[in-house]
Amino acid sequence: MSRYLNKGNQDLITLAKKHQAAYVSANPFPSISFDDFFDPDLLSKILEEFPDLSKKDSISFKDQKQIKFAGKGESYFGEETKSFMHFLNSEPFLNFLQILTGIEEPLTGDPYFFGGGQHEIKRGGLLKVHADFNKHPQLKLDRRINVLVYLNKDWKEEYGGNFELWDRNMEKCEKKILPIFNKLAIFSTTDFSYHGHPDALNCPEDRSRKSLALYYYSNGRPASEINQNAKHNTLFQERKNNDVDKNAFKPTKREKIKTMLKNITPPILYQKIKKVE
Repeated sequence: MSRYLNKGNQDLITLAKKHQAAYVSANPFPSISFDDFFDPDLLSKILEEFPDLSKKDSISFKDQKQIKFAGKGESYFGEETKSFMHFLNSEPFLNFLQILTGIEEPLTGDPYFFGGGQHEIKRGGLLKVHADFNKHPQLKLDRRINVLVYLNKDWKEEYGGNFELWDRNMEKCEKKILPIFNKLAIFSTTDFSYHGHPDALNCPEDRSRKSLALYYYSNGRPASEINQNAKHNTLFQERKNNDVDKNAFKPTKREKIKTMLKNITPPILYQKIKKVE
């Protein structure tokens, strides 16, 4: 019996087979979400370990496309978080994903958690609709699957922060997933799987939208999933007929420089620079 999984989800292979058809046929692209997937007591411990990333040497984004914080690999994982994230990169969970998604190429996790790990969005933050970067920079493998684990207890609809899945023409949001505690979202990443959290978060100042993100890769992928053969970064999209996207937040030049410095400067040196300011 796995201590990571809720009692009803111990048989991952049976669960994957049961939901494969729903995953593959989902609109607007292959995806699924589960409630109460993991052991709630374990996730509560992981939530307790979750740091305030705005006060850490995290990767911060502040522009018209994204206002959020992301951890740097395992840097701020507590012991429970580290053990849990390793489980999500292990053979049992990889086999679950392989069967659930129907992907033929063998899947592998990312031990570097590049772009993944701990994510946090504060009040006013957002992540515009996009398709993900398509190649791992170190492993040179194709990105195929995203797994998101939400850690937000007592989250209210009025706070916003829905994870949105958009159609290929960027005309309609086909699915919204509220980022509540112990919600698991899984979806296939292609050049056309447009998703995001595009509207400013409206939670109280003392709350934030916390999640764990894991990405899975394969060596090669179907040509139907590719819009361009070259390696590319995140492909942001504008929602059609949406004035919010057109008038999005634009940082000052000073804010851009500060964000860049924080992301590339060692923590000790960055703190010295801040004191000089």
